[in-house]
Amino acid sequence: MAVLIGLGAGLLSIVPYLGSIVGVLVAAGAAVYQFQDIFHLLMVLLVFVVGQTAEGMYLTPKLVGDRIGLHPVTVIFAVLAGAQLFGFLGILLALPVAAALNVLVRHMLQKYRQSELYKLPNGGGV
Repeated sequence: MAVLIGLGAGLLSIVPYLGSIVGVLVAAGAAVYQFQDIFHLLMVLLVFVVGQTAEGMYLTPKLVGDRIGLHPVTVIFAVLAGAQLFGFLGILLALPVAAALNVLVRHMLQKYRQSELYKLPNGGGV
């Protein structure tokens, strides 16, 4: 049952939170039905908590950040800021907007470093 529950939860995780919720409920139900004790139920919950924590705080920011060229902390901040400012739509659009802003800032920084202003003594200051 564990493989089927894991595959089902993984496939449903394409919708945020749905895979986790369905996975925990089905796995908890299977543990209670099969073992009929609280220990195995707690172990199922512990596995899901550890797995979701590792996925949400390390794997996703690392993998997504490497793919789009953003630091993992930037990925976490962008998603949290998007969620806070614009809700679910903000979560969906946070990473593309952050990646576009990253490209824009890098391009502007490169242009500035090639400009005459940058080449002045003291950075153009007095």
